[in-house]
Amino acid sequence: MYPAEIVIPMKEELTDHGFEELLTPEQVVNALEQKGTTLVMINSVCGCSAGSARPGVLMAVANTTKKPDHLTTSFAGFDIDAVKKLREHLLPYPPSSPAIALFKDGQLVHFIERHQIEGRPAQLIAKSLIAAFDEHCN
Repeated sequence: MYPAEIVIPMKEELTDHGFEELLTPEQVVNALEQKGTTLVMINSVCGCSAGSARPGVLMAVANTTKKPDHLTTSFAGFDIDAVKKLREHLLPYPPSSPAIALFKDGQLVHFIERHQIEGRPAQLIAKSLIAAFDEHCN
């Protein structure tokens, strides 16, 4: 598990912008059972989280008229049990962090894996998310 002093500022980058933390398996299940759309950012300490994943997610949410109903996040390597439970809902995709998932009425409708984040600018991540929001969000 990563040290809290490293993880907390990275968590706050999202929670300070309205993302709810999913810290337990029960919170994951409750979040995904909600009606509407739920965005889940699987946060991590890797450089691509800081360089494009977190900024891309924040950029997408800030620059679209159609937003997910619920913004959530869980931290790989820190919120261990919650991320394990979340990954059950991401099958058949292999574990990936960072990663960004959009659920609609509990069903996965859009997923961005780490290999689709690495080396790509935040603007490209945001563009992909905004297109998914336009298609799936009200």
